Amino acid sequence: MPENDSTLGRVRRYARVGSSVGGLAARLGAERVLGVKMDRGRHAADLRAALGGLKGPLMKVAQIMSTIPDALPQEYVQELAQLQANAPAMGPAFVKRRMTAELGPHWQAQYKSFDLTAAAAASLGQVHRATARDGGNLAVKLQYPDMASAVEADLRQLQLIFAIYRRWDAAIDTTHIHAEIAARLREELDYQQESRHMALYAGMLDGEADVHVPEVLPELTTRRLLTMTWLEGRRLLDFAGAPQETRNRIALNLFRAWYVPFYRCGVIHGDPHLGNYTVREDLGINLLDFGCIRIFPPKFVGGVIDLYRAISTDDRALAVHAYETWGFSGLSNEVIDTLNLWAAFVYAPLLEDRPRQIQEMESSGLYGREVAEKVHRRLKELGGVTPPREFVFMDRAAIGLGGVFLHLKAEINWHRMFHDLIADFDVAALEKRQETALESAGLPPVEKA
Repeated sequence: MPENDSTLGRVRRYARVGSSVGGLAARLGAERVLGVKMDRGRHAADLRAALGGLKGPLMKVAQIMSTIPDALPQEYVQELAQLQANAPAMGPAFVKRRMTAELGPHWQAQYKSFDLTAAAAASLGQVHRATARDGGNLAVKLQYPDMASAVEADLRQLQLIFAIYRRWDAAIDTTHIHAEIAARLREELDYQQESRHMALYAGMLDGEADVHVPEVLPELTTRRLLTMTWLEGRRLLDFAGAPQETRNRIALNLFRAWYVPFYRCGVIHGDPHLGNYTVREDLGINLLDFGCIRIFPPKFVGGVIDLYRAISTDDRALAVHAYETWGFSGLSNEVIDTLNLWAAFVYAPLLEDRPRQIQEMESSGLYGREVAEKVHRRLKELGGVTPPREFVFMDRAAIGLGGVFLHLKAEINWHRMFHDLIADFDVAALEKRQETALESAGLPPVEKA
């Protein structure tokens, strides 16, 4: 029986999450309208506790929001950042129902062995170990029940949170943020789409010996079931105390895993969560979970490079051109100066031709937090700004990876790695490579503006 989005499913979801979201709405509204001072830190902790027990997209959204600068107040960011997609797994009865629904009553014959106990539980599904009939190790991801209804219900709740927050603080218009998150979450429900993303990454990273992508078994994959090869590796944080050279090597491989696809084909892995990669014995990287992939128009990538060059040469006109390329319009000189503050921070590690940490100034532990707060205050004074949709996951990848590099305390020459990637950059060449890569993976071309 198909598990499509349903009114009943949405109502059930609203009942489960309504009290948490309603509490946020009431307290923020009382603070703004009635002047009632609430303990945001305590309420944020309560909200995290409520969301942490839920399977589904609200926990995924919470993780996303924790890495998008200024989308929510700092107290909420600090709490939501602790969500690690570790809700308890569903038991054997669910597993048997799901596998039967996807592969038929004799599904166990498709595998040599299948562990009914989940090896990992995430926000939209859980992963099981299995063995292929030829003896190969497999990872099998099963989507939780009724996720289509959960996504639609949670997106409505998120829209409410954003609407309340915009009335409380209009520095960042979250309209495009919601639209982008909605598009990616709906896409993430389709595991066959994720299998095409994996094929895309395997092609784009062909030749990168230190980055590895699982192989999909298409005959054992459906919209709600994904079977792939199991890649052995250790958690990245296991290497936090490793020698500097080891941590630098891991950071370099992570950099290439994310940015080779972006600068060569305009594609980025939009979920830099610590659980989405592991480290191999040779320090190579296993890149995992391809549900949240963002494919950019080639001109957007050109704008990223133009802004870097504008910041490095103090070329104001080129900076304005980059912002306009992305879809900003009607920017005042004051807003441009404020946006340049954020750009200067993001590009800072790339501007210096020397080994350095990703962030060298004193910080509270959240990558970019101090600069983001300064930019936020200034934008609020200037009447606010509406970031283009593409910024949501681009910014998230940059900030998320920056946080990972901080964990590793990596000291490498970011400038040279970046320049190696953009040395022969050409928008037309990227467009051709992108079209070839997407066609090879069975994905449609990016719509041209």
